[in-house]
Amino acid sequence: MTKQDVFDRIDEEETHLKAIAREIWQTPELGLHEEESARVLVEALEDGGFDVETGVGGMPTAFVAEYGEGSPRVGILGEYDALPGLSQRVASEPDPVEAGGPGHGCGHNLFGTAGVGAALALTDAVDAGELEGTVAFFGCPAEETLVGKTYMARAGAFDDLDAAMTWHPGDLNTPRMGSSNALNSLVFEFEGEAAHAGGSPDSGRSALDAVELLNTGVEYMREHVSDDARLHYSIPNGGMAPNVVPAEASVWYYVRAPTRDEVERNTEWLRDIAGAAATMTQTEVDERFLTGCYDYRANDVVSETIWENMEAVGPIDYDDEDRAFAAELQATVPDDRIESRLADLPDETAETIRGEALYSDPVAPFDHDQQTHGSTEVGDVSYITPTGQFRGATWPVGTPGHSWQVVAANGDFGLKGVAFAAKVLAGATYDLLADPDRVAAANEEFDAEVGRDAYETPLPEDAEPPFDVTAMGAD
Repeated sequence: MTKQDVFDRIDEEETHLKAIAREIWQTPELGLHEEESARVLVEALEDGGFDVETGVGGMPTAFVAEYGEGSPRVGILGEYDALPGLSQRVASEPDPVEAGGPGHGCGHNLFGTAGVGAALALTDAVDAGELEGTVAFFGCPAEETLVGKTYMARAGAFDDLDAAMTWHPGDLNTPRMGSSNALNSLVFEFEGEAAHAGGSPDSGRSALDAVELLNTGVEYMREHVSDDARLHYSIPNGGMAPNVVPAEASVWYYVRAPTRDEVERNTEWLRDIAGAAATMTQTEVDERFLTGCYDYRANDVVSETIWENMEAVGPIDYDDEDRAFAAELQATVPDDRIESRLADLPDETAETIRGEALYSDPVAPFDHDQQTHGSTEVGDVSYITPTGQFRGATWPVGTPGHSWQVVAANGDFGLKGVAFAAKVLAGATYDLLADPDRVAAANEEFDAEVGRDAYETPLPEDAEPPFDVTAMGAD
């Protein structure tokens, strides 16, 4: 059975895959609560003969599905969580299905579905003996809060992989070669004494004062961290009424930097400031560590395998109707936002794409030396096994992620990106399973560039998946 046969099977299943992606789009669920989204993906894999383990890492919506046996063992990562507040119909103007409800503003309805489609398409080749080894699909929840893969990694889910790959919807078809910021996500909870703010403020101790002093201290800290480091926060609880001295208050921080070491150093400094704020206000402070992740390290061998298959698959087959709707969506995006996106690209590529609403041709990798300031827990996987990642063009050029425009695209023409991504993932997995030398080269590079003992979980022993936390996204 050839790789073309694998591609043909994805074509045969495209209608079914689109239906799955559409179903997930219609029932958007927040991270760690993706019951229906995980269920539909698990059922598709079980129907295809995969052995599925659920509840991985203490998360009911995390799962691992396997087909075949032995090595090499190649993993495909998939996500399916939505974002709060981004409910949107397929329309070229803001039009929520449910005001304030969630929506797939990052394309994860396409993301997990394509990975499942790729895994299923490889089973015939395994059965025929064309491929030896194991195909593993990893259902990774709560990417938007950078939780799923980190807690799965702590549980050892990725330890036996010889290679891993994944993708993400976006506005270009291109491998991702650049790095990302590592991150810690933690909450400081202050406890003081309530009192009447007008009648007897001297008998109270303000937890909100402690939060404000912590944040002020961080503003002075910023001058002395690296240019690529980031510290940002929100105040989930700042008290209830002005005439009551707040007995409780909390502040939620993201600490980002290009390396885990710098994240840890800056986090320790942040903890010192939190303790000092508590001392100054005669309050008590507790820390709740939510999650952390590593910077992403692209493996050249796996990434080149992905690129070879992107070239073989070719562009996504968007038609005139798709391009017309994409142009309507793009017209709602400010011109400077689109130009800012084009400025990130090589000059020749930017000129080719400028003026296009949809650009579906594969774009050769170009970001080898780029350090993005966002974060992804794919980084954790990339410190455990050779890992590659690519983007698929499922929304208009220059459209920002986490927007209503992206939700609309992902429920319409973006569905065509599922088959494209599935073919690239399946083709690259096929090449790795069929060529032991390629797998060996990927691991040789990994050993030299990362090292087998490089990964230590960023999670404290007592950290538990934060089922009560949702956010607009840490990535």
